Amino acid sequence: MIQPELDFSRMKYPDLPGAKTGGASQAAADSMIRSAGKLRRQVVETLQQFPLGMTADECAAYIGVSILAIRPRFSELVRDGQITGTPERRLNGSGRAATVWRLVSAEEKGSISTDA
Repeated sequence: MIQPELDFSRMKYPDLPGAKTGGASQAAADSMIRSAGKLRRQVVETLQQFPLGMTADECAAYIGVSILAIRPRFSELVRDGQITGTPERRLNGSGRAATVWRLVSAEEKGSISTDA
């Protein structure tokens, strides 16, 4: 299948991966432009299979990608109102308590849009 050419010239963070500084940070953000959307979709599909939720580290391990590629996608999905944190915490790979994330339900999405 031929991928359509995307025009990224008019897009910027948060619609594209971003960086606070240039150099290596910007190079890393640029390298994620084409894969960020796919990774967000994989996170959503994975969370659909785990309705009680999972940590970003658990999701990265399940999908088989680096946690460094997944954590920003969780932030983007929170920003977009697609996922939310639960009160539950689990230890991550570094031994720290990590948020367990779950999908926002259709009912929750509906109540968010009608309260505005």
